[in-house]
Amino acid sequence: MIDDLESRLRGGAGGASANGARSAAERLQRRILSEGLADVAFAGIDSPFGMLHAAMTKRGLVRMAFPEEPAERMLEELAREISPRIIEAPIRLDRLRAELDEYFAGRRRRFEIALDWSLIGPFGRKVLRRTAAIPYGGRLSYSEVAAEAGSPRGARAAGNALGANPIPIVIPCHRVLRSGGALGGYGGGLERKRWLLELEGGFLSG
Repeated sequence: MIDDLESRLRGGAGGASANGARSAAERLQRRILSEGLADVAFAGIDSPFGMLHAAMTKRGLVRMAFPEEPAERMLEELAREISPRIIEAPIRLDRLRAELDEYFAGRRRRFEIALDWSLIGPFGRKVLRRTAAIPYGGRLSYSEVAAEAGSPRGARAAGNALGANPIPIVIPCHRVLRSGGALGGYGGGLERKRWLLELEGGFLSG
């Protein structure tokens, strides 16, 4: 992966200040990205849940993982499914970082970051596109999402697609509940699902 170039640069910084080394690393990241030498940029992003791992392509945000998912596993998936030309480039994820900070602080109701749907299959894409349209504070049932994705009897398949959502939070699968208002499942764990719904002012039955 290309981030070994950045490591060598940092290693050669000698007595340079931390700010100088960071500035040089950012210049290298920008050069690599501007010259098309990397297809995927990834970085860690602080959150109330701990360190999230996120990845961007030229199309947009393609992957985000909760802290318990090893970053190495995410990178292996990206190398296999997207491209092995991957660089750690926090500057490429600055906009996502800002939008998430605003969301977690209760100041953002809609994400504007572009999305890359490359890791999502045809049916999953229908389900998750409908899910992405659920407004802040809103919710749908698994059956409703399945029906609106063109599969009225496909609640279980819709649940599987939601459980495999590669871009949680930004594609708000936490807004899909069981009929009657029960939480159902969530790839990030039910406590996080409850937390996100409560952040958005959602009322949970039971």
